Amino acid sequence: MRTKSLKKNKINVVTLGCSKNVYDSEVLMGQLKAGGKEVVHEEEGNIVVINTCGFINNAKEESVNTILEYLEKKQEGEVDKVFVTGCLSERYKPDLEKEIPDVDQYFGTTELPSLLKALGADYKHELIGERMTTTPKNYAYLKIAEGCDRPCSFCAIPLMRGKHISTPIENLVKEANNLAANGVKELVLIAQDLTYYGLDLYKKRALADLLKELVKVEGIEWIRLHYAFPTGFPMDVLEVMKNEPKICNYIDIPLQHIADPILKSMRRGTTKEKTTKLLQDFRAAVPEMAIRTTLIVGYPGETEEDFQTLKQWVSEMRFERLGCFTYSHEENTHAYNLEDDVPEEVKQQRASEIMDIQSQISWELNQEKVGKTFRCVIDRKEGNYFVGRTEFDSPDVDNEVLIDASQYYLKTGEYVDILVEEAGDFDLYGKPAV
Repeated sequence: MRTKSLKKNKINVVTLGCSKNVYDSEVLMGQLKAGGKEVVHEEEGNIVVINTCGFINNAKEESVNTILEYLEKKQEGEVDKVFVTGCLSERYKPDLEKEIPDVDQYFGTTELPSLLKALGADYKHELIGERMTTTPKNYAYLKIAEGCDRPCSFCAIPLMRGKHISTPIENLVKEANNLAANGVKELVLIAQDLTYYGLDLYKKRALADLLKELVKVEGIEWIRLHYAFPTGFPMDVLEVMKNEPKICNYIDIPLQHIADPILKSMRRGTTKEKTTKLLQDFRAAVPEMAIRTTLIVGYPGETEEDFQTLKQWVSEMRFERLGCFTYSHEENTHAYNLEDDVPEEVKQQRASEIMDIQSQISWELNQEKVGKTFRCVIDRKEGNYFVGRTEFDSPDVDNEVLIDASQYYLKTGEYVDILVEEAGDFDLYGKPAV
């Protein structure tokens, strides 16, 4: 028989889903560490906390499979306790408790103090901005707001994350200073909706004000914007981007679709004409800006004509970066009342067609970079290459710059000028510029 008392408790935090979840796990780990607990991220530990995603079907499936995998380890005696937190348990807690009762306890997205208590630690209010980062040392996510007030028909995030709540500027500056003191050089600003930042606290859209304060943080070299919403975008942000070298000429603005009937049904509060003008304004204000977007195909009622409109528009807009998802029919969303009438194979085919167009655009844009020099940050060494990024690329989702490690030695986390010698669809190959 196992004697649990002989084993020193080590808490393993397992993170699934998006960058917001990464951030939440880091805050949890920071609190546990401050409470004197031994905590690791996705390594061996006899107590496991799974931070789940509940956004779309694939993510939910992965979360459930991970829970079952650790419960098997619990049964085999490798793990003593399994706790589940995050979006899946926020959304489906009663069902999960019934269906998977062997989990020691489930917690929602706002129950950090209760989760800490279950793990034998106290929630420390004074730990503003203190966290254990899990990303490579040179960059970190900075979550500037929680929740979302947008009424998008397909999205379950407000069900899991609640209403939009901005974090005060002074708290974010303090957090950025802490990160910089620990060697972080790049801040990736995240929220469900950057566009809305500050409306609740300052009665105005205050993203530009926040950026003006963050650029003053010593040690930070790049600040990157993720997840802006097209409706009501604060155009003064572009002015700051243009004038402040630290703000990357990059924006991630998920547009989802462009055919007017679909935008209307999605409750996006915009039209093809308005969206196209917004992007033209972006390019006029900051001509060298890289725009990343994400699209959804196979939304209920998406006709062949709607899809052709989208395809044509993607070809015309020539986005620097683009991702495409197939529609996921999520209960308790507004779109769940509609018939999920586009067959799965049609959804997949449409997504492939969009990505084929994007692949060609990306290849053409990359060819224009050959022979030019770009300032790159070196994220890691992988196989025979050092892997870096330009300011036009976000970690994990965008293009990378590969430098032959057998010929050149580079340090992880350093910024280097790289001469691009060759380019593929999504990656650049180069060498340090002399």
